[in-house]
Amino acid sequence: MPRVTEQHRAARRDQILAAAVRCVAREGFHKTTMADVIREADLSAGAVYLYFRGKDDIIRALAERSIGRVAHVLVAMQEQQPVVRPEDALQAALEELLSTAGEAADDLLRVGVQAWGEALRDEAVHATVSTQLRRLRHTMADLVRRAQAEGLVSKQADAESAAALLCGAIPGFILQRLVLGDLTPASYVDGLRGLVSPAGR
Repeated sequence: MPRVTEQHRAARRDQILAAAVRCVAREGFHKTTMADVIREADLSAGAVYLYFRGKDDIIRALAERSIGRVAHVLVAMQEQQPVVRPEDALQAALEELLSTAGEAADDLLRVGVQAWGEALRDEAVHATVSTQLRRLRHTMADLVRRAQAEGLVSKQADAESAAALLCGAIPGFILQRLVLGDLTPASYVDGLRGLVSPAGR
């Protein structure tokens, strides 16, 4: 019997999660069933349950994926040279969030919004979301401090508070993009640049 490679396992897991994203984007977490995900993934029940014990496992995985993707992008910027300005890091994270998801970008954004809502009622999802959010804020605060050391950000700014503000801009972008449909990462962050740039520049 041929061995199943890690690459195959990762691809199959991604296939199931992509199907779950489409289902949840259409119906929401609570209306989506395991049967829906199995049908959407075009796999047998056994194949899906091999990777996820049930719907709660899938919800936690989707929450981690939708929020963790942004944190992963920011972590990669921590060692970049020249040092990345915080507003540029925010734009790059939003662009990566959209480009990585491709045509399913808005579906993934809808799932992210629902994951935050689910975190308010489900302890397991809350643990996943809070872990990713803390990682996001910690990384953004580090980027702010690096920018301060290079004279790109005022040394009077509190890095933790600035990080909380910048991280809060991410769901703001997502909600406005989904509801109004008139934002891009560039147009959104341009507004921030205009506020933080010295007068006359």
